[in-house]
Amino acid sequence: MRSIRDITTLENVPVLVRASLNVPVENGKVTNEYRLQHTLPTLRYLAERGSRVIVVSHVGEQGAETLKPVVDALKRLIPRVSFFGESVGAGARAAARDLLPGHILVLENLRRHAGERANDPAFARELASLADVFVEDSFDTCHREHASIVGVPKFLPSYAGLQLEDEVRELSRALSPEHPALAAIGGMKFSTKEPVLAKLLATYDKVFVGGALASDFLKAEGTDVGKSLVSGADPEAIKKLLDNPKLVLPVDSVSKDGVIVDHGPGTRALLADLASRSKTILWNGPFGEYEKGFGDTTDAFAEAVAASGAYSVVGGGDTVAAIEHLGLLSHFSFVSTGGGAMLDFLARGTLPGIAVLG
Repeated sequence: MRSIRDITTLENVPVLVRASLNVPVENGKVTNEYRLQHTLPTLRYLAERGSRVIVVSHVGEQGAETLKPVVDALKRLIPRVSFFGESVGAGARAAARDLLPGHILVLENLRRHAGERANDPAFARELASLADVFVEDSFDTCHREHASIVGVPKFLPSYAGLQLEDEVRELSRALSPEHPALAAIGGMKFSTKEPVLAKLLATYDKVFVGGALASDFLKAEGTDVGKSLVSGADPEAIKKLLDNPKLVLPVDSVSKDGVIVDHGPGTRALLADLASRSKTILWNGPFGEYEKGFGDTTDAFAEAVAASGAYSVVGGGDTVAAIEHLGLLSHFSFVSTGGGAMLDFLARGTLPGIAVLG
């Protein structure tokens, strides 16, 4: 993987940066700047070396959202930032061409164009026409085969940004953990978690499965899960994982209206004990319906990991938000900006947006 540090000439060079600007926006204001803070090192690196920095990204899922509130927040964090309300076309090319060295131009939401998700070569070529060099720094989207992720590198010399470098280095380290090693996976959708669970069970000493994901396993082993959400996963796939002695499941639950909404004190004690005896801890996904206020197990595990002294890697939006709410982010060794991308990287050892960087 070629690094931004390998680029020999940056003065007055137009550089297209695929950044991670998909942050929460409410009433026209950014409500959490965590990802923006992690975007800054690469932008500063390029701007301080006199590059003309053109930033592309997305916000939201539907494409209707605008990046303008995000740019307004970015302006408070780094100087010489401007916004242009299109991502391709003659206007965008002119704005990029007129950009001064050391200045940063953010273009509009990529997902306003169907060609982004469709990985349309024509759209990728349009994006590439804005610059002479491409820098990928949006780890959280590197698992997507979109035009700005895997299409643009076909037309420009391409490099990894500083944040992407950090993600690859730390998650690669997590794939070769110091033992005893504990992995904890929450959330839901067994189909998306099966590959990473199989990989972690082969690598880690204990793998705890919590949240709605645990209901699939509990039901398969004969526990009554009431009206709790189950994914209808292949019973044989579940059984294969259940037979692994490294797998750890909740030992008690908290239910509301017949639905498991959190795990109980016995599970919290179990997790605290496992964390205290681990030298590596990997965590992705909250336990229980955290967004509905059922966060006792998630919060208790965050505190146990923070107190453990272990090398700790955490990812996933809700998980990071929980840790941030507790004021514990600084107690974790590495906090990934990716959720699904983190899990896919751990399962495969690479991602489409990383593989194209050479």
